[in-house]
Amino acid sequence: MQDNQLSKEEISQLTDADWRERLSSEEYYVMREKGTERPFTGVYNDVNDEGIYRCKGCGAKLFDADNKFDAGCGWPSFDQGIDNAAIDEHEDNSLGMRRTEVTCSNCGAHLGHVFPDGPRETTGMRYCINSVSIDLDKSAK
Repeated sequence: MQDNQLSKEEISQLTDADWRERLSSEEYYVMREKGTERPFTGVYNDVNDEGIYRCKGCGAKLFDADNKFDAGCGWPSFDQGIDNAAIDEHEDNSLGMRRTEVTCSNCGAHLGHVFPDGPRETTGMRYCINSVSIDLDKSAK
């Protein structure tokens, strides 16, 4: 996979119809409507291949596969983003819960949530990410 990340300018030109054309209905539901995929159904839940996970919406680098771990929660989990600028965090009080939403800092796509119950020997954080929001670039490192 080439580094063909969309620029902020290109993203700003995308309409809702463009997003619907670029993404499958499930990807659109998760990434643009802040939905979630069912646990243990995502393609990357049990994948342990090397590479870089990119945003499905814009191609931005989000997570290094070296930071992926099995949290047993049913979604791919990472203890940190690829860098401090890759992902944004937002307070999420939907569904009667208080959580921290994680979005792609480049295109704003909903990725999942972050929780403070990750591996204590690393960051202590668990970025719980929907597989439909990411693509594994095995050629990147």
